[in-house]
Amino acid sequence: MSDLPVVTGEQAVSVFCKFGFSVVRIKGSHHTMKKPGHRYNLVVPVHKGKNLKKGTLRGLIAAAGMSVETFVAAID
Repeated sequence: MSDLPVVTGEQAVSVFCKFGFSVVRIKGSHHTMKKPGHRYNLVVPVHKGKNLKKGTLRGLIAAAGMSVETFVAAID
């Protein structure tokens, strides 16, 4: 498995949007994302100027059903 990049919550949200997820709710600083036909909702913490922790990002990528390589390739 490749190394995880350092990304902010905003960057993660934009990558997940590319794969069919959309933001359905924002409560505080947490964006809930859903994809039609997908089993899980993704809850992405979006804190201004802060990066996602590696474990959080890895869990979100796994819950989205994609590989780290796929996620890294889609980063702007």
